[in-house]
Amino acid sequence: MKKYLIYCVFTIAAFGCNKGEHTGSSAELLEKIENGDTIMESKIIKTADMKFRVKDVQSTKEKISVLLKAEGGAIGEVSINSNIQNTEKVKYSTDSLLELTAYRTEGVIVARVPSERLDDFTNQVARMAVFVDQQSLKFDDQSLSYLTSELKSINRAEAVALIEKKAGKKKEVIASKDVSKSLALKDEYVDQKMKNMSIDSRVQYSDVTLNFYQDHTVKQIVVGNDNLSDYRPPFFQRVVINLQSGWFIFKEFILFLLNIWSILLLIAVGYFAFRYYRKQRKAQLSS
Repeated sequence: MKKYLIYCVFTIAAFGCNKGEHTGSSAELLEKIENGDTIMESKIIKTADMKFRVKDVQSTKEKISVLLKAEGGAIGEVSINSNIQNTEKVKYSTDSLLELTAYRTEGVIVARVPSERLDDFTNQVARMAVFVDQQSLKFDDQSLSYLTSELKSINRAEAVALIEKKAGKKKEVIASKDVSKSLALKDEYVDQKMKNMSIDSRVQYSDVTLNFYQDHTVKQIVVGNDNLSDYRPPFFQRVVINLQSGWFIFKEFILFLLNIWSILLLIAVGYFAFRYYRKQRKAQLSS
């Protein structure tokens, strides 16, 4: 079944791959273009790039989305980033700090817009900007490349039809060499057709890249104070607390001495016995 489908596709391609004046062999078509009997189809790809400053990145992104929908376009990529430039914490109260963060927000939108609406779209986007840093519109003429691919496609379709016709006359199975050649030509035909389909798509819809940003913004947030030394009581309250703590330590010391009274008694007895012994020793030596 797959084999018959392939033959149907290439039979249609061989006899109707070009509409209107694009009929016949590639040589005939090329000759008509050279003689001015037919006009080469214009294939111009438009691309636009813009970089601009806005008041608010998020609201601008939403406005561009609405505008794209109205113009029949579509968003391919969206990204919004906030880059912190500087941050600092200042004391706000005993248990809290005021966190100050300076940052710059940037947005990028990659979209596709119908080519005939490209100028109107870029003009409306420019009106959203506070200041336009850069704006460019590029035209890439792919007419010759498109025509080259079209002529090559016709040649390949004719070659495939010729190989199969030759095999049909002989009423023989196509040789493996002819099969390989036929498949290679079919693959090349598909590549050329896909290339032209890509050109048609890019001609119909233009690629637009929008880079926009807003002025540096300072964000203020009250956060908890993580400096534990700021939570200490006032000076005079700490004086009272330390006096109370000192009195407690003194009482505990007295209790400790009372707890080891027997050891202290032994130390005292030993001390006085040692002094008595020294006195007796000196008296004996002096006599």
